[in-house]
Amino acid sequence: MSDDEGLDYASSGVDIELEGEAIASLIGSLGASARPPGTVGAPVELPGGFGGLVEFGDNLLALATDGVGSKLQLATALGEYGGVGIDCMAMNVNDLICVGAEPIAFVDYIATPKPDAEVHAALGASLAEACRLARVTLAGGETASLPGIVKELDLSGTALGWLPKEAAITGENITESDVLIGLPSNGIHSNGYSLVRRLLEVTGAELTDAAPFDASHAHRDITRFASSTPDSNPSLGEVLLNPTRIYVDPVVDLLLACRAGEGPCQEGDIHGIAHITGGGLPENVPRILPKGLGAWFDTSTWEVPPIFALIQEAGQVERDEMFSVFNMGVGMVLACAPDKSDEVR
Repeated sequence: MSDDEGLDYASSGVDIELEGEAIASLIGSLGASARPPGTVGAPVELPGGFGGLVEFGDNLLALATDGVGSKLQLATALGEYGGVGIDCMAMNVNDLICVGAEPIAFVDYIATPKPDAEVHAALGASLAEACRLARVTLAGGETASLPGIVKELDLSGTALGWLPKEAAITGENITESDVLIGLPSNGIHSNGYSLVRRLLEVTGAELTDAAPFDASHAHRDITRFASSTPDSNPSLGEVLLNPTRIYVDPVVDLLLACRAGEGPCQEGDIHGIAHITGGGLPENVPRILPKGLGAWFDTSTWEVPPIFALIQEAGQVERDEMFSVFNMGVGMVLACAPDKSDEVR
């Protein structure tokens, strides 16, 4: 590739700015809720957009919906579905955590051009493991055969959580002295795969090739395919399909302990939580900040997984573009009172 042929997300088919405009247009066209304020099911104002809250007596219910995205195309290409149920669960329950909710239930939606018992069994096993990791009940689901609409398997879902009314985490109490604590990601998670797939096309790299770097690094484990040789270096496909980390453990445990007065801080000392998905740190952390505040990141303080260096170098992707598309090794950020940050960490 020449110097002027560097890849970016928009040229790979995903324009984040255009997507934001479309979402704003959708929201602007929605009418008021049919549930009056103060009644069960009435909406609760929540800046930032990580999950939605509705009234439920003395408590609040939290809802989030999302899918795996084009990461599924790589799973389909390899016939490896062991992690995609975890990806789907993580994309939903991690959003619920951001509002202070404890996830309790999940429903899935599978769209396929043609049912396949073997594929569905693998998806079921993956969703069962995801429920264990997220500590939720799989309360139902739907499989739709849509040969005239979908060309490849798609998986999405919706998660339900709950929290006491007074325990909602909105970001409104974040101050300029707050400390941001970053939690390690497991790699790419479930965002940026249109750019990844474009990179595979232009470089000719094979998913079955051994990863051209040491795939083992601090706080991150690569989930091996059942067909892999255990003592071999993980393949590029295994690194790219590594499941999204589910942060129920430890974040929900932290929130519940603090709520009960048994943790490293008191309820209210965690001022904000951001799930680092599409848009990276520059897009997601500002969603929880009060108007007038910004965030500062010292990017030398954490280890960036080598897969991101490979993407940047092979695709000649600008550094700012990398941080605007990928999580770059940080999957969740907590904003907390400065005098409690060491204990929370």
